[in-house]
Amino acid sequence: MTFKKAWLMALALFLGIFLAACSGGDDSESSDGDSGDEAEAESGGEDVLHLTKSDSIPEMDPNMTTDEYGIQFTGATMEGLYRMKDGEAAPGIATDHEVSDDGLTWTFNLREDAKWSNGDPVTAGDFVYSWRRAVDPETGSEYGPYMMGDVVKNATAVNEGEADLEELGVEAPDDYTLKVTLEHPVPYFESLAAFPTYFPLNKDFVEKQGDDFATSSDTLLFNGPFTLEKWESTSDSWELHKNKDYWDADTVEMDKLTYKVVKDPQTSVDLYESGKIDRASLSSDLVDKYKTHDDYETVPESTLSYLKMNQTQSEALANKKMRRAISMAINKEDLVNQILNNGSVVSTGYVPKGLANTPDGEDFREANGDLVTYNPEKAKKLWKEGLEEIGKDSVELELLGGDTETAKTSDEYMINQLSEHLPGLEVTLKSVPFEQRLDLDKKMDYQLQTFLWGADYLDPYTFLNLWLTDGENNHMGFSNDKYDKLLNETTDELAQDPEARYDNFKEAEKILADEGAVAPLYQRTKAKLIRPKIQDVYVNLFGPKFEYKWASLDESKE
Repeated sequence: MTFKKAWLMALALFLGIFLAACSGGDDSESSDGDSGDEAEAESGGEDVLHLTKSDSIPEMDPNMTTDEYGIQFTGATMEGLYRMKDGEAAPGIATDHEVSDDGLTWTFNLREDAKWSNGDPVTAGDFVYSWRRAVDPETGSEYGPYMMGDVVKNATAVNEGEADLEELGVEAPDDYTLKVTLEHPVPYFESLAAFPTYFPLNKDFVEKQGDDFATSSDTLLFNGPFTLEKWESTSDSWELHKNKDYWDADTVEMDKLTYKVVKDPQTSVDLYESGKIDRASLSSDLVDKYKTHDDYETVPESTLSYLKMNQTQSEALANKKMRRAISMAINKEDLVNQILNNGSVVSTGYVPKGLANTPDGEDFREANGDLVTYNPEKAKKLWKEGLEEIGKDSVELELLGGDTETAKTSDEYMINQLSEHLPGLEVTLKSVPFEQRLDLDKKMDYQLQTFLWGADYLDPYTFLNLWLTDGENNHMGFSNDKYDKLLNETTDELAQDPEARYDNFKEAEKILADEGAVAPLYQRTKAKLIRPKIQDVYVNLFGPKFEYKWASLDESKE
């Protein structure tokens, strides 16, 4: 692991995508609750949004969360050194910082008026404790070593048990000064430090809660714009309340945001049409009906959908020709235009459009061309050759997917495409809830899997590092020595040579296509109905997707 997650983290800040990994279904937010006179009476004149999510929150420990929902709500209720606003890093617990001439030492000055929700001050020591905890191998964090990697000095060594926690490159000269030493220059570290993995934690509180920490509202502390109320790890509803002890509480206009799990898009639309929701996400079958509606909007994302192929669980998926055949056998134009029908666009590579530009200003996706396209005849040929190589005339595979209606529909479409174009292939569908799918992915207990990954920062590395040998988010047994070498050079000797670095990215992406590492499907866009009264909700390309600190309601726009 080299410089790995840092390099890019900063330029951007779930997708990660959330880690990352996300459900293939409708996981964007919609509003679910009352509006109009009835809602105003119930809220007592407060500014309230009623929202929905398509699943529950799996994890609220900022050192442990890797999924879109956990990142969203830790981001709403906690705060690191900076907070992302419209693509820029806005002041958080840090008021400013200085960087040494060699780019390796960052010194942050912390505000003295930031408090935890129990009244304790937020100090530099809270950052030191949290960052050490994130890379401590006993913690078992996935994103700690992923996000800090070789970015913070000795982070990898500490995580691998080769250095003591005290040797991590973070220290507190005093309560309100944080000094960070990096392994390599990371000019975008400012935004990287806005990611939840880098949030502070109150040591006394965390250790007092023990194994119960972050399992309910009562076992959490908050230092962000909102507090999380009425939540447990299995909750299907919860609320965000304005944190009156937040250092910048005067800026926060929303008093409350309520959430309820609603998996069915039609249910959300029915609530919207009845005047009881402020925003609803649309499934493909609803887009044609509502795309001329005054409240209709599409929201593009830097989230890539692809089909993972676990090479450790199937002889067929360990065969390069058969993986390439699968990647060419799905009509992606029909998938986005007829099945999804929400503005999503076909992906022909492993880095989405609009994420990053080459040094000469060209979009990386355009610069590296179409690498994986629909080609059923070539797919059939490769599949036949692969069957001969493994000595079989038929193969049975299982596709792991999400349990939302959108996910099931798109998964069934892909199964039909694979069965139609690859003779002798039979695919069965296993649809499970989001949290269970995350667990099966980490355990590599699947064969095929529909997957979503959102950017953790604005750089091709945020996607390409997914397929490094034994990478923290590989979970599919893919390995290529040349690929590893190219990627590792982009974070080491080429880190400050943009042209050579992007040349490596281009070559590495072509190796993925040649190997059929995964099958890129589409770049996600969400179609929504949004009440015009909702103002200043910022949508981030990475990290917490929705930022509500600056949100407000303008009833005159209804």
